[in-house]
Amino acid sequence: MLASLSGLSEYDIRRPMTPTATNLLGLVKHLAGGELGYLGDCVGRPAPVRLPWVEDGSIWDSADMWATAEQSREELVELYRTAWRHTDESIDRLPLDAPASVPWWPQERRATTFGSLLVRVTAETAHHAGHADIVRELIDGRGGADREDIGDTAWWDTYRARVQGAAERHR
Repeated sequence: MLASLSGLSEYDIRRPMTPTATNLLGLVKHLAGGELGYLGDCVGRPAPVRLPWVEDGSIWDSADMWATAEQSREELVELYRTAWRHTDESIDRLPLDAPASVPWWPQERRATTFGSLLVRVTAETAHHAGHADIVRELIDGRGGADREDIGDTAWWDTYRARVQGAAERHR
């Protein structure tokens, strides 16, 4: 996730790139909060930091999905690293079948296990990493990690034209 921020300006990592306002720094902020909540608070290991958007309830208004003007890249990257460390400690200390409870889930589904939440967070991270690849490509054309393994710029231009041609013919 952090590689998606590399080489981009403060503006580019913050600006909304989709109709739903998806942005790179917001994805990092969201994943940090998710790890601290699911793999910390929900398994009886309170996060070492309090998240203002959780404390004031603005998370329910999507405040975890974007960086305020006052939140720096460094602050949110360090928050994500703090989440990694806390998650690593949870992995070291807890068995996969350790009980967990997710207070923001419906009452009948709140009881779960650390292992289930670990799978959930891993899947969510992969999901948002895909978003980050696409958002990064929209910003500066840099595709995923294997882009150059597949082809150079000319190859991708030809490929895109071929896909566009097929769409036009279908239309």
